[in-house]
Amino acid sequence: EGADPMDLRYNVINWVHRSTRGWSYGSSVSDPRTGEIIKGHVLLGSLRVRQDFLIAQGLVEAYKDGENADPRLLEMALARLRQLSAHEVGHTLGLSHNFAASTNDRSSVMDYPHPYLQLDDNGELDFSEAYDVGIGEWDKRTIIYGYKEFSKRENEAEELAKILTENDEMGLSYITDRDARATFGAHPYGHLWDGGKTPMAELKRLTEVRAKALSTFGENNIPVGTHMAELERVLVPLYLAHRYQIEAVSKVIGGVEYTYAARGDGNKTPNKMVDPKMQKEALDALVGTLDPSFLALPEKIIEMIPPPPPGYGRGREHFKLHTGITFDPIGAAESAANGSIMFLLNPQRLTRIVEQNARDENHMDIFELFETLAEGVGAKEGHSPMEQEIGRMTEKLALQHLLGLAGDRDIMQQVSAASLLHVNELAQKYAGLSSNSGDKNQQAHYLYLVTQIQQFIQDPSGYKTPEIPSMPDGSPIGCGGHF
Repeated sequence: EGADPMDLRYNVINWVHRSTRGWSYGSSVSDPRTGEIIKGHVLLGSLRVRQDFLIAQGLVEAYKDGENADPRLLEMALARLRQLSAHEVGHTLGLSHNFAASTNDRSSVMDYPHPYLQLDDNGELDFSEAYDVGIGEWDKRTIIYGYKEFSKRENEAEELAKILTENDEMGLSYITDRDARATFGAHPYGHLWDGGKTPMAELKRLTEVRAKALSTFGENNIPVGTHMAELERVLVPLYLAHRYQIEAVSKVIGGVEYTYAARGDGNKTPNKMVDPKMQKEALDALVGTLDPSFLALPEKIIEMIPPPPPGYGRGREHFKLHTGITFDPIGAAESAANGSIMFLLNPQRLTRIVEQNARDENHMDIFELFETLAEGVGAKEGHSPMEQEIGRMTEKLALQHLLGLAGDRDIMQQVSAASLLHVNELAQKYAGLSSNSGDKNQQAHYLYLVTQIQQFIQDPSGYKTPEIPSMPDGSPIGCGGHF
C-alpha cells in the first residue's frame, strides 16, 4: 500500500483502462553497466478483455436468457488475461516472442494465441481449452538458458550448448517477430494468432467451428435492449474467424523450414524447402476459402442487421460498404476473399515458387498456382444467385491482383512475366465465355474482365486497379510496435 509504480524498488503490473486499441507492455529498467534487471514494469490494457469477450460473444447464443451473458464469455476473457500477464512478465525477464510455439502444443506464453475452441461430441462449442494454463515448456527452457548458474567445475559455454541441443531433441521450435509478422513470411510454422499442429488442419477445424457458430447466430448474441445493428460488430470476428489462419496456410506455399542455425550446432539443413505435397495441400486449402458457399452469409443473418440508429456511426470494426448505408454481405465477402488472394499472390512468395521449381521440378511451378486459383474462383453451376455474385466478385479480385503483379516493376521480372502470360490467356478465355453465355450478369462480368485487361495492355503504367475494401480491424492490439 502506498507504493509508487515509478519507484525502482517495486516490480509492478499496472492495469490501464482505455477505450482504444493498443498494446500491453512488458519492459524493464536495467543497469547499463551490467545488464542486471533492477525493475520489472508491465502495463495491461483493459480493451483486451473487451475484445476477447466480443470474440466469444459471436460464437454462442451469449444472451439467450435476455440480459445476462453466458459465463463462458467472462471465463474466456479472464483466461486470456492470465496468459497475457505471464507473456508480459516474460518480456520483463528478457524473453522474446516465439511465434512457432503454437505448433509445439502451445509451448510458450510468448506466442500470440488464438482461442482454441472445439466442437464436443454433441457438436456444441467447448471453451474449456480456449487458452492454455501456466507457462510452457519453451518458457522453462529459456529461463534455464538465461538464468541458470553454473558451478566452477562446469564449462558455461558447453553447458549452454547442451541446453540448446536438448531443446532440439525435445522438438521445440523458435521463430520470432521479423520472420512471422511479414506478409511475405516463409516459415511454415511461424505465425501470429494461429493454432494447431499444422496450419491446414487448424484451418479445417476453425472452418467447422465457424460454420457451427454461424448456424445459430442471431438476436440471442446481443442483450435485450441492444439495437440490432450491433449484431454486425459481433458478427465481424466470427465471420472472419479464419483470417489469421489463412495467413499461416499461405506461408506453407513457397515455404522454407529453417532455424537460426550457427556453425557447429549440428544442424545439417538450416534452409530446407517445404515438402511439395504439403505446399499443394496448403494451396488447395487456401483456395477453398474462396468458395462462394464458404463466403456467403445465411439470409437470416442479413435480414437481422439494419443500419445503425441515430447517434451510432460505423467504425474500424465494421465491414466496409458498397451499399451506402445498408449491411453489405457481398462487401463482407470481398474483404475476406481479398485477404486470401493477397496472401496467395504475394510477390515474394511467388518468387520463391519460381526459385523452388527451378531447383526441383517436383515443386509446383507458378502456372500451376495460377491455374488452381483460376479454377477456384468464379460463378459455378449449382450456385445460388448470391453465391454466383460472390463467385464473380472473387474472379474480379483475382484478376486485379494479377494485373498488379504484371505491371509491378519492383518485383522479380519472371513473376511479372508469368502473370502477364496468364492474364493474356485469361483474356482469350473470357472473350469466348462472354459470347457463349446466355446470362446477362455473366456477359457483363466477362466483358468487364476483358475490358480491364485491354486497358492494362494499352497503358500498363497508367492502369489503376479498383479500390478493394479492407478487412475490419481484427488483431486485439492493432497498432505499431512489437510487444
